Amino acid sequence: MISLTDSQKIGMGLTGFGVFFLFFGMILFFDKALLAIGNILFVAGISFIIGLERTFRFFFQKHKMKATSFFLGGVFVVLIGWPVVGMILEIYGFFLLFRGFFPVVVGFIRRIPILGSLLNLPGISGFVDKIGFHIFQHG
Repeated sequence: MISLTDSQKIGMGLTGFGVFFLFFGMILFFDKALLAIGNILFVAGISFIIGLERTFRFFFQKHKMKATSFFLGGVFVVLIGWPVVGMILEIYGFFLLFRGFFPVVVGFIRRIPILGSLLNLPGISGFVDKIGFHIFQHG
């Protein structure tokens, strides 16, 4: 079992609540208050999980500046009151930032009993391989 520090546990909670508020805000027709709370909690949670210095290094690497600009720009646009435009920018930035993790996530999901069976079906398997490994790696 993975051992987590107290700050990492807090970060997991903050990140989870952030994702919940983002999802709930989108369900409620892009409610800007819920989306703003979700954005703040998500970014704070990531900072608690991996630490402030590593968070800063992750977001501000030279090759990730475009992705960071879209993601943080989207957060800012949501905060000033344009939730739909902000979420579009954020989602694009999120995929650019985390595209290296998607093949790992797909590999992990393939080992989960029911979901793995679904991902290994003939038509779905080829599609997931193409999306997960080709687009996200060669972006």
